[in-house]
Amino acid sequence: MPGEDTTALEIDREKGNFSYDIKYAYDAGTGLNEGVIDYICDVKGEDDWIRAFRKKALKVFEEKPMPTHWATKDLETINFDKIRYYLAQDKKPKRTWDEVPDDIKQTFERLGIPEQERKFLAGVEAQFDSEAAYSNIKEAVGKQGVIFIGSTEGLMKHPEIFRKYFGKVIPTADNKFSALNSAVFSGGSFIYVPPGVKVSHPLQAYFRINAENFGQFERTLIIADEGSEVTYMEGCTAPKFNTSTLHSAVVELVALKGAKIEYITVQNWAANVFNLVTKRAWAEEGATVKWIDCNIGSRLTMKYPGVVLKGRGARGEVLSIALANDGQHQDTGAKMIHLAPDTTSNIISKSISVGEGRATYRGQVHIPKHLTGCKNNTECDALLINTNSRTDTYPAISVRGNKNFVQHEASVSKVSAEQIFYMMQRGLTEGEAMSLSVNGFVNDLTRQFPMEYSVELKRLIDLEMEGSVG
Repeated sequence: MPGEDTTALEIDREKGNFSYDIKYAYDAGTGLNEGVIDYICDVKGEDDWIRAFRKKALKVFEEKPMPTHWATKDLETINFDKIRYYLAQDKKPKRTWDEVPDDIKQTFERLGIPEQERKFLAGVEAQFDSEAAYSNIKEAVGKQGVIFIGSTEGLMKHPEIFRKYFGKVIPTADNKFSALNSAVFSGGSFIYVPPGVKVSHPLQAYFRINAENFGQFERTLIIADEGSEVTYMEGCTAPKFNTSTLHSAVVELVALKGAKIEYITVQNWAANVFNLVTKRAWAEEGATVKWIDCNIGSRLTMKYPGVVLKGRGARGEVLSIALANDGQHQDTGAKMIHLAPDTTSNIISKSISVGEGRATYRGQVHIPKHLTGCKNNTECDALLINTNSRTDTYPAISVRGNKNFVQHEASVSKVSAEQIFYMMQRGLTEGEAMSLSVNGFVNDLTRQFPMEYSVELKRLIDLEMEGSVG
């Protein structure tokens, strides 16, 4: 499904570490209450049912306790009263690059977004803080009936499609942060692919946090109708501030009968970002959903892409790479819920812990007793770079029938000092040798990535490995 162009995306670590002083036309202030929700609804011109939906979600958020069973120490440092929940320079995205305001345009030009769009993308959306600054789809793709717009536009222009699935895959009360997103969501993508349409090149979204003490809460809904195929890629960056930044997205995927969705994320958040994201898919009969998730950066990431296998012969897959450096905790994993016979799920997780970084795999696989012919494969491999590095694996696999097949494999290894010494004797620096070892560790996984992202991931790992030994 990915395009054939092999140009690397320009999203490297330091490339995103800059910000501009933006004069925001719309600012809801700090803290969260019903007044903030009214402000967001008024600015967007939303219908009454959306306002009611948001206010109900706010009550759920306020009533739900903070998760206490993991990452408690990090989560307790989030001060919701100091966060700004809505910042925007304009309410509507521009359709041509020339229309984008200069101060925002220079951000995305510096990150290489327009060049990538011209080279291999079928459509692109660039979100700056709370709203999309630019949104465009190639004319040929649009003529196929493919819809690719922001979520706000989707709600307003295509309510008959949007409302049918909005909040159904991930209910508001799923967790505290899905409730928060439901209360203040803004931006994100809405994609609908008509029956039988195969989008030949990827659709791309780029999420940029520019402001300090800010929360970004995009909401993405992708619907692939029967027999259709689509690949969606997202990149994420933020500058390095001294204060905490919150990113709490909700992503819902719906793959109808025989459809295929591939969702690719390469996040490169700065080390002050709390990345607390809920991602889940429905896969109907014969459908396939594949999550490719690369987590580099952030202070804390809690993200567990899942697939609910609702129809016979459905297939779900999660390929995950997480790299935790000093002061970072990558708490990532996958959820596979089998609800129909002859369904297949595959989870492959690779984690790298550097310095005092901590990487955690947290997974759930559920196969009820009345099903037959279900298969699951789970592989969790961890690599420790330094003595103080830490890794944890928490697989929860529940299989209640006796005509299903499940296998689980896990390994923890350390980089061999002898191997590093051997490579250094052949002219490599210590950092280059370490980078080569780490890239070798994830190589079997990155081969399954679109070329433009596998090249970028290798470059990000090279940057993280500089000075990692000692």
